[in-house]
Amino acid sequence: MNITARTTTALDRHDELIDRLPPGFRWGVATSAYQIEGAVTEDGRTPSIWDTFCRVPGAVDNAENGDIACDHYHRMPEDVALIRDLSIDTYRFSVAWPRVQPGGRGPANPAGLAFYDRLVDELLAQGITPWATLYHWDLPQELEDAGGWPQRDTAYRFADYAQLVYERLGDRVVNWTTLNEPWCSAMLGYVEGVQAPGRRDFAAGIHAVHHLLLGHGLAAQRLRAAASGPLDLAITLNLSTSNPATDAPADREAARRADGLGVRLYLDPLMHGRYPEDVVADLAARNVFLPVQEGDLEIINAPLDTLGVNYYFSLRASGVDEDGATRDAAGNPVNRGLPYGLPQTALGWEIMPDDFRDLLVRIGRDYPGTPIVITENGAAFADKADADGFVRDDDRVEYLASHIAAVAEAREAGADIRGYFAWSLLDNFEWAYGYDKRFGLVRVDYETQRRIPKQSAIWYRDTIRRVRGA
Repeated sequence: MNITARTTTALDRHDELIDRLPPGFRWGVATSAYQIEGAVTEDGRTPSIWDTFCRVPGAVDNAENGDIACDHYHRMPEDVALIRDLSIDTYRFSVAWPRVQPGGRGPANPAGLAFYDRLVDELLAQGITPWATLYHWDLPQELEDAGGWPQRDTAYRFADYAQLVYERLGDRVVNWTTLNEPWCSAMLGYVEGVQAPGRRDFAAGIHAVHHLLLGHGLAAQRLRAAASGPLDLAITLNLSTSNPATDAPADREAARRADGLGVRLYLDPLMHGRYPEDVVADLAARNVFLPVQEGDLEIINAPLDTLGVNYYFSLRASGVDEDGATRDAAGNPVNRGLPYGLPQTALGWEIMPDDFRDLLVRIGRDYPGTPIVITENGAAFADKADADGFVRDDDRVEYLASHIAAVAEAREAGADIRGYFAWSLLDNFEWAYGYDKRFGLVRVDYETQRRIPKQSAIWYRDTIRRVRGA
């Protein structure tokens, strides 16, 4: 059987599962402000940590930055029309903190808020539900200069900012996400240093975890107090499975630690009002402590209406390094992620829809009572455009179909999943990878800013229409 035939057969099998999703299932696309907006110095916006990080030599591939990105700030109506034409019912966007509250303190910037005013009105006029994310990694640089997320004060500054945005948009926006992927903000930004602000301090990263979650809880309090109409409040976590590489005790322990730092460190306080005891003990063994003050966990445990889940890939956990040692040079237990040897995306991320299904079933089982929406899922591939700029991305179609089918399977296994948002609407600035890695359903020609829907966009549109019965 040739590759085309195999793909067609797989798609048919995926379609059978996808078609069992309910007609009222929510279908969306997601973006983030710094990745698409551009206009970084216009209308009063001040620098974020990503504006600064992009100027660090070697921090971003090809020394690229988000100064222009997809020029969404000036082309927003065109992009909303694309969403409408793809029959997508929900658009998840993020609000740029330094655009709305320059410097991270003080009153709102009217010109910055006006952009999101126009965006929300345009979405509603086109019959699209706006889903606002308050923080997608663009901390105002002045707050980082004051210590950033490792400092408790940043949580309170975030709550102030959240209230400013809600006061302006809350009469029309029902769906709100406080934070996007706090694990990335804390671990990639403050521990591994591969994302803004580029620090490498494990203790600072753990402090950032707590203050990000505290900021979420404080913002949730502000929004609920201010709401006079419907409010659906969420947080979005990037989650994955943590399976041991072998049945050896060191690998089983590594899997436990990986799950603790990657999943339970966030979901346990959010859902149960406590940090996991084994993780707290692991941290204490490294002389690192979560900076919890009285009342913090009650604030973090504020009721959620929706849990946003982002998923891209998983790794096997190994507690042994390449030389067979179980401790690193600092005396800490080894935690090493190993691949499974499966097909990969352009970022080297293995394609694992079965693990996605298993993850969702596990979350539904261990943390019941809160509906789930897949707020990001997608893949970068080596897109090749034809002479007209069109991309026939059958690899992305297969990726999306297999993962949406996994969502359908997880629902049938009991997980309360109510929507799926593809990452991303547009090719965009992909953080430290620059512009080379393309995730979009819509191709962006960065020289002309022309938008060209890919084959995957057409497939997504047709799938949505079919499931809805339209």
